[in-house]
This record gives sequence, structure tokens and C-alpha cells, in this order.
Amino acid sequence: MPAGRLMLLDTPSLYYRAFFGVPESMKAPDGTPVNAVRGLLDMIARLVDEHRPERLVCCFDADWRPQFRVAAIPSYKAHRVAAQTPEGSVEETPDTLTPQLPVIDAVLDALGLPRAELPGYEADDVIGTLAARDPGPVDVVTGDRDLFQLVDASRDVRILYTAKGIRNLGVFGEDEIAARYGIPGRAYADFAILRGDPSDGLPGVPGIGEKTAAALVSRFGSLAGVLEALDAGVVEGFPAGSRRKLEAGRAYLGPAELVCRVVTDLPVEVDDTLPSEPRDPAELESLAARWNLASPLKRLISAL
Repeated sequence: MPAGRLMLLDTPSLYYRAFFGVPESMKAPDGTPVNAVRGLLDMIARLVDEHRPERLVCCFDADWRPQFRVAAIPSYKAHRVAAQTPEGSVEETPDTLTPQLPVIDAVLDALGLPRAELPGYEADDVIGTLAARDPGPVDVVTGDRDLFQLVDASRDVRILYTAKGIRNLGVFGEDEIAARYGIPGRAYADFAILRGDPSDGLPGVPGIGEKTAAALVSRFGSLAGVLEALDAGVVEGFPAGSRRKLEAGRAYLGPAELVCRVVTDLPVEVDDTLPSEPRDPAELESLAARWNLASPLKRLISAL
């Protein structure tokens, strides 16, 4: 049986935050920027040092815009597509971040930090699966509010939210979700489906904003409860005009469920043991010299 706290890292979310938060003046000897790599390593070091997880997995996007979600709602992340290829959508990525991604892969592999991804799915789905099947406690580290749907007080599944930086993490469990949004703690996905999320290209139900979505989910407990009341002709509890808007937007809700809810039953297998020393010290020393990573690697190895 798993033992001790599991930490699941939304790795793309973290390296994007590192890229924009650490100056590009951080470079390798050949002039290649390594700000995202250095920032990510320092983030992991701080997380391990301050939260002391016994287990950890770096989760990645094997497909940042899965076809099953695009088929359901074509606008899903469409504003972030740089090109379309036979293999799928190419994400718009800053020019100086792209060459750092293989370096991140190589460094994490040399360290021996557990990692997981699955073809056709996002990091969110891998995180959702690993969190759902773990007895807990689980900390999910992300800057993506979509993962608020995973909170579970019964197993101590919580979100360490990076919106204000790694040094000032927001800790969200069911109580914090309820206090912030005025909804049942586990109902964030229901709320987000109704409200929509422009950052992901999800329109929401036309005319249903955040306050109305919160009122509906709070009153009926879930999106399923809202739809059952709608079908039963219930009038009480529906804010003015919301019944008509929901009926008009009904065709959107089924596809939105598929897009917004993370998958929690993927065939992901990973040894989540957090190493106490690097897997390949010689390779790590070589990478440190080539990419100017000696200081952040020293800090991370010390934390481990």
C-alpha cells in the first residue's frame, strides 16, 4: 500500500510559470536561456523542502489539446494553436522556451524523479487518475483552477495553487473552495461548466455568469441536480431568467462535461518513490556543466 503524502506536479504549469518568472538572462555557457529549467528545479526543491512529500510524480501533457475534447467543443484551447499537423495541434510556445523542454526532460530523468504521461491525454488527466486512486493524503501543485475539482476532504486531497507564486501558495481543500466560490466543495467542475472558462476557449451557458452558476450549484448541489430540477419543472431556486438560458444552452452541457471533467481512470503506472539521491550522478554533472545548472541542482539534491 502507498505510504505517506503524495505530491503531484502539474509540470507544464510550473515550467511556464518559471519561464515567465525567472529572467532570460539566466543562460547556459552557449547563450541558450535556461530560466525555465532553473526556475522549475528551484520550485521542486522548495516544494520538497517545505512540504516533505514521501512520494512525488512529475505529470506531463502527452497531448495538450486531446482530440476527444476538441471533437466535443472545437473552440477548446483553439486560441493557443500555432499550427495544425497530421499528428495534432502544435501549441504556441515562446521561442526561447521550446529548446529548454528537452533539457527539463533530461535533468528530471538523470535525477530519477518519477514522471508520468499518457498518449492522447493532458497532465490534468494523469493527475486526476493518480489522485483518484490514491488513499491520500495528496497535494496537487498547479496554477490551473480546473484541478480544483479534485479536492476531497475524506482523503485529504488538496490543491497547492501557484497563482501567487511558489513562495505564497494558496492551499485549497473543500472548505476553501466553498468559501471562495459559494459552492459545495467538490462541485468546482459543475460550476465551471456553467460559467465557462475563456482561458480554455469554453463559452459556458450564454447569460450564466459566475454568480448565477454559483447560486445554481449551491442550490441544487451539482450540475446533475440542476438539470433534474429543470426537467422536473421546478421553479424555486432558479435565479431570474436562468431556466430559459439553461434550456437554450442545453446542447452545450453534454459536450462541456466531457471537456471540463478530468479523466480519473487512465491505465497509468508509475513508481512514485521520491529518490534520496540522483539516479545518474555522472549524467547530472554533465548536464549541470553544459546548462549552467549547478546551483539549482545542488539545492534540489539537498532537499531530496
